[in-house]
Amino acid sequence: MNRIKTNLKHHISILTIALLLLTFNSSLSKAQNNASGKQIFDVLKYGAKGDGVTLDSPGIQKAIDEATKAGNGAVVLVPTGHRYLVGTIELKSNIDFRLEGDAELYVSTDPKNYINDAVIIANDVKDLKISGTGSINGRALEFMTHYSKETEIYMPATWRPKIFILTKVTGLDIRDITFGSAPNWGLHMLGCENVVIDNLKIRNNLEVPNCDGIDPDHCRNVLIKNCNIVCGDDAIVIKSTRQPINYGLSKNIRVQDCYLVTQDAGLKIGTETTEDIQDIIFERCKIKTSSRGICIQLRDEGNIFNITFRDIEFESRYYSDPWWGRGEGISFTAVPRTPQSKIGTIHDIKLINIKGTTENSVRLRGTKESRISNITFENVSLTLNKLSRYKGGLVDNRPTSTYQPIEDQKTSGFSIRFADNILLKKCSVKWGENKPDYYTNAINATDATGVKVEQFTGVSANPKLFPAVSINKK
Repeated sequence: MNRIKTNLKHHISILTIALLLLTFNSSLSKAQNNASGKQIFDVLKYGAKGDGVTLDSPGIQKAIDEATKAGNGAVVLVPTGHRYLVGTIELKSNIDFRLEGDAELYVSTDPKNYINDAVIIANDVKDLKISGTGSINGRALEFMTHYSKETEIYMPATWRPKIFILTKVTGLDIRDITFGSAPNWGLHMLGCENVVIDNLKIRNNLEVPNCDGIDPDHCRNVLIKNCNIVCGDDAIVIKSTRQPINYGLSKNIRVQDCYLVTQDAGLKIGTETTEDIQDIIFERCKIKTSSRGICIQLRDEGNIFNITFRDIEFESRYYSDPWWGRGEGISFTAVPRTPQSKIGTIHDIKLINIKGTTENSVRLRGTKESRISNITFENVSLTLNKLSRYKGGLVDNRPTSTYQPIEDQKTSGFSIRFADNILLKKCSVKWGENKPDYYTNAINATDATGVKVEQFTGVSANPKLFPAVSINKK
């Protein structure tokens, strides 16, 4: 009997220890998950079901509203293992909206579930964080009517939401999340300041129009880094769109260490340029595919200046006709949008350590209304080769009703027109195996002044017909 009592006490002791360990581990886990002392607001406790069928945005909104009352970076937790059907969700100040694990926001296709034509919105808030490894599924093809074999794109229905419209957010931190299948613009930031976008993954459909990746618009003090973007339209594009209120200029924006796949521009400024865009750095990026690797399109009254592109690799080619661009490797154009438009200037731009394969020119195209000036190309190496099946010998001036939208133009390595004080230093042009008859000079400048070429390497596409360098002031 004593032996039985001893064994029973032994087993009870082991069980007690096990329970204590479980309690300790649970407490430790909670402490680790909430080490910062932030309150956690689990959306499943506020009415969200996560079954992919029930509309969960009202429940998620309740959790957001309560977390905002708590403030201090309270966590709105969207738990892993669930798909949440959502319309518009409005984020507010002093919260961390966290998509945990494989949590997925599944975009509703019913317009009645939306405010402001976007899935995730914020307006005039401070200290907003969006984090986690979960994702947003934009269901792009369900907002398209059909695929056009003629134009080689999906044709949009009359209504389709953006993924994000974040307006006047000060202190914005977005990291690690994924969104894909955007039916319209992806991450649109309007009038935001003090922004960090880190390790964002975007997986849009390459044949869906207007599904931009990241659009800082009238934004200041922005860092975009370590992003991996696949999208049909512009991958990263800085804008100053025309708005009913003044959100200010776009300034002090840095883009670095990003990998981009697109059928439009890889790294771009414009076309909407109603305010100045200045003090911008793009660096250490790889543009795997694009219709224009590096692009500045000035069409409005703002000025674009103090811009640096450095340590960038790209491939550029012509895609189907609806996509802007005709495979221009680098394209800077200052063209009035309409005959009545006031237009600013592009000046003081540096391109350093750029390497690309392209089927069209590096193009500087000012106009009589707006000449481009003070551009430096240093160690820019190009290989020109006809890569696509589409008609070449064209350049794209769109959007404009002042000049010819699509213009016939022979293809030189560097094409310079209506520009002043242009330096090409340690640059090179090579020609690939496929050289059409419209491939000509390595450098061609017309209506240009102050063009300097130093330590250049390259010949024309056909030395018997064209000189390597042709510079004509008129």
